[in-house]
Amino acid sequence: MVSLSVSLTTFSHSQLLHSGAVLSGLQTMAFFTHQVIRGLSSSAVRNAAIKHVTIIGGGQMGAGIAQVAATTGHSVVLVDTNEEILKKSAKGIEGSLKRVVKKKFADKPDAGAEFIAKVMANVSISTDAASVVGSTDLVLEAIVENLKIKQGLFGALDKVAPAHTIFASNTSSLPITDIASSTSRLDRFGGLHFFNPVPMMKLVEVIGTSATSQETFDSLLAFSKALGKTPVSCKDTPGFIVNRLLVPYMMEAIRLHERGHGSKEDIDIAMKLGAGYPMGPFELLDYVGLDTAKFIMDGWVEKDPDNPLMQPSEMLNKLVAEGKFGKKTGEGFYKYK
Repeated sequence: MVSLSVSLTTFSHSQLLHSGAVLSGLQTMAFFTHQVIRGLSSSAVRNAAIKHVTIIGGGQMGAGIAQVAATTGHSVVLVDTNEEILKKSAKGIEGSLKRVVKKKFADKPDAGAEFIAKVMANVSISTDAASVVGSTDLVLEAIVENLKIKQGLFGALDKVAPAHTIFASNTSSLPITDIASSTSRLDRFGGLHFFNPVPMMKLVEVIGTSATSQETFDSLLAFSKALGKTPVSCKDTPGFIVNRLLVPYMMEAIRLHERGHGSKEDIDIAMKLGAGYPMGPFELLDYVGLDTAKFIMDGWVEKDPDNPLMQPSEMLNKLVAEGKFGKKTGEGFYKYK
């Protein structure tokens, strides 16, 4: 369209006035050119694979996603405000890859070393998100579960990221719609909820809002598959699929114990042996983090205070208030040495 506009300026005012046929022809050409460009642009967006990924957050989730993306040939920039965290993350990724090598390249040490070097070459680190998003296809956030902080991050990056860049959040509990509201790219915003530990867990919940375009959603599905994951499509509802079922189950286990209807040990054994679950609800709560479980429930209670499945637990609140978050603090429902 720019070249067409330039060609129009080469016609003098009198030529345009006395050549209706030429003007009509140019208008027709402009219409069809516009349609062709729109078609090409849409096709390019539809078919463009995500190759360059910027991951915000150097914690366990962010580092895990970075490892998987780098292993599958994506160019990854891992961003955090703390350089020490980034160095620790990079070291953690390399350590995780060494464990992979022990299994996959047990008899081929040279091939294993080459594999690690190749994956690590796909990973770079930065403390300045705004400076690295200029050529990225996807910005994926995996930071603290705080709506205002997430909105502030995406609002700032929206001003500097290219128009084609897709934004996504790894939130496990906050509405994607609320996070996206700080940006002007509502059609290019979605959710990618990974599970911990990311290199091991196969599932990714792909969340679309009412404003997420089909092209964006398809790109997020394709990206998840390119990582070797199995994606499931989710609506932007509290907890999406897994946590919407899992968190009420864990909370009901706590209430069962609070009522004196079962010890935590017996409840865990019952669910492992009776339902075939690898962990009981109290073991799982300690693994996930009692603070995380409380945060999710508090958010749900605020949104839907009359829902009996989303009522708080005095026992959970007491443990969190005492700083007993589970395995990461050495004590939760169980004690860890």
